[in-house]
Amino acid sequence: MRIMIVTNHAQMLWKFRRELVDALLERAEVVLCMPFDGYEKKFEALGCRCIEVDVDRRGMNPYVDGRLYTRYRSVLQEERPDFAILYSIKPNIYAGYACRRLEIPFYAHVQGLGSAFYRKGLKQIVPRMYKIGLKTAEKVFFENQSDAKCFIQHKIIPKEKAVLLHGAGVNLQHFVPLPYPDESQGIRFLFVGRIMKEKGIEELFEAARKLKQRGYRFTLDLAGFFEENYQEAVRKMMQQGIVRFHGFKQDVRPLYAAAHCVVLPSYHEGMSNVLLEGAACARALITTDVPGCREAVEPGKNGLLCRRADANSLYRCFKTFLDMQTDERKRMGEAGRRLVEKYFDRQEVVRRTLEVLPLDKPKQV
Repeated sequence: MRIMIVTNHAQMLWKFRRELVDALLERAEVVLCMPFDGYEKKFEALGCRCIEVDVDRRGMNPYVDGRLYTRYRSVLQEERPDFAILYSIKPNIYAGYACRRLEIPFYAHVQGLGSAFYRKGLKQIVPRMYKIGLKTAEKVFFENQSDAKCFIQHKIIPKEKAVLLHGAGVNLQHFVPLPYPDESQGIRFLFVGRIMKEKGIEELFEAARKLKQRGYRFTLDLAGFFEENYQEAVRKMMQQGIVRFHGFKQDVRPLYAAAHCVVLPSYHEGMSNVLLEGAACARALITTDVPGCREAVEPGKNGLLCRRADANSLYRCFKTFLDMQTDERKRMGEAGRRLVEKYFDRQEVVRRTLEVLPLDKPKQV
């Protein structure tokens, strides 16, 4: 059996789907179709065969996307997999349509609605494109109930094709409970992610400035890379002693170890891996009351929820956390670990995925 996985980001596939790829390799030949960024070598060491296909993840040029469809169709026609697994919006739409034309069974994975579902103009076009791309999908995996409901209500897919997973889950052996850090130098909040408007960066900065003005002792650690022009804002806040910028980190566990609370005021997510990782490390969470974020929080138990795009609401969550006693903050983190153990174990997500796929028995060694 030959399985093809089509994705727009090799590193993210490695970070969040490696366990699934391992399980598939026990049963079949696995071919990965994706942009190359160095992680293809790691997959090749596992036993995968990798094919390079560049994807302009955020671009909206019809000519470029047309060439992407042509490239997907060519690769699929040459490889003729028994079935394909597709991740993220452009592979779902363009590789999905190519599979449809070539009569190759495929399984799509919606990792969140993305900005295209919220931007004026695009939100009228993208559902139609999804409907065309996913017309012959065997099943469509979703990471939260709200996204599945959206696709069903838009008549993109029928209800019986939707499969709900608990995100990618979290590797509970890699992200383990960490000792609660010392508070003598103040509380440390941690943001991990792309530094862009839709991650709630503007509200995060506004709330942090307000806390500083009110005399609270805290630090906001930022880890990630700039996708929009916030370098100058970050530089000024570093000079003011509000922010520490760490850049992109391959291993974020040392940052979780130093943090008292993980914060993500995102506008939308499929299922936030950062929140699941933070909770797995026994850290309290502050995040937005939106699909893909709220699922990681039992309000008041392991974290706090703020309103979307509302800096004052985020500020009040920060203030509530800062006004707590140390034992309360520590108990929040411990409750988060129990939550992810109960609902978000990655091995369970892999098991559920394998149940849906049309797999043969594991290969005999």
